[in-house]
Amino acid sequence: MSESTQIGNRKATRSIMNEYGIHAKKGFGQNFLTDPEILDRIVDAAEVTKKDNVIEIGPGIGALTEQLANAASQVVAVEIDQDLIPVLEKTLADHDNVTVINQDILKANLPELIQKQFTDPTKPIKVVANLPYYITSPILMGLLASPVEWTSITVMMQKEVAQRLTAKPGTKQYGALTLAIEYQMDAEIAFNVSRHSFIPAPNVDSAIVVLKQRQQPLTVKPFDKQKLMGFIRGCFAHRRKSLWNNLQSVIDKDAETKEKMIKVLEQLGLSPQIRPEKLTLSQFTELLNALHQENLI
Repeated sequence: MSESTQIGNRKATRSIMNEYGIHAKKGFGQNFLTDPEILDRIVDAAEVTKKDNVIEIGPGIGALTEQLANAASQVVAVEIDQDLIPVLEKTLADHDNVTVINQDILKANLPELIQKQFTDPTKPIKVVANLPYYITSPILMGLLASPVEWTSITVMMQKEVAQRLTAKPGTKQYGALTLAIEYQMDAEIAFNVSRHSFIPAPNVDSAIVVLKQRQQPLTVKPFDKQKLMGFIRGCFAHRRKSLWNNLQSVIDKDAETKEKMIKVLEQLGLSPQIRPEKLTLSQFTELLNALHQENLI
C-alpha cells in the first residue's frame, strides 16, 4: 500500500470494536472488512485519483474510508448507524478531506448532497461501497435513478448478486436486475472476496463489481424508460413460465388483445414459448415499443 493502514486489519478492528463496545448489527447488515490487501484492491478497481470526489456508502469504522481519503480529492461517507459516528470521528481524525454524514442513503437527496458537501462538486463523482447484502438492489437502483452522472460505481456485494449483475442472456442468473444495470452501465466483476475477510464472517463470499457509464449507446430506445423497467420486471415475475404466460400477467387480456399480442410476437420473430431470460435488452425494448404501438401498454 502507498500509505500505512491504521484501521483495516483484524487486530485493529477488534481493538476499535472493543474500545467502543461495537457489535455488528444484523439490522444494518454490518460486516467489517479486515483485509488491508482487499481494501487496497478496491481503491485500485475504482481507479480513484486526486481528481475525484468519492461518496462512500456505509463506512463502518472507516477502514476503506481511510484508503479512499489517501487516494481521492474528497470523500463524503454516508453512515446510517448513529453509534458509529463517534468512532469515525476518531479513526478519520487525521483526514481533513473526509466528511461523515449520519444518513440513510436511500433517503438522501444526492444532487443536493453533492452540491453541499463537496468543495468542488464539478469534479468526477465516484461511488465506492461495501453494501449490506439485504439492500444491495434498492441502493443500486436508487443510484441509477438519480439524475447524478456517476463516473463509476464500485461496490462489494454478495457474490451471487454480482453474478446476476454481469450475467448473459440464457443463464439462470440473468434477470430484471441484470437488464436494469445494462440499460445504463457496463458491469464487470473485478475480483472475489472471501467471507473470512470480515468480522463477523458472513455466510457467503463477496465480489467487487465495477459499474461504468455505457461505452456503446443503446441500439433501441424505449418510448419510456420507467415503463421498460416495469415491463421487464413483469416479464420476469414467474421465471419458470414462458414469455407468453408472463405477458398475460402484464397486459389486461381479452380475445382481441391476445390476437394483437400474437401478431406482435410474430413480427419480432419471438416464440410465445420462449423464456424471458433468453431475450436481450434490445429485444425487450422492441417488444415494449411494439406493444405500445398497438395500444396494449
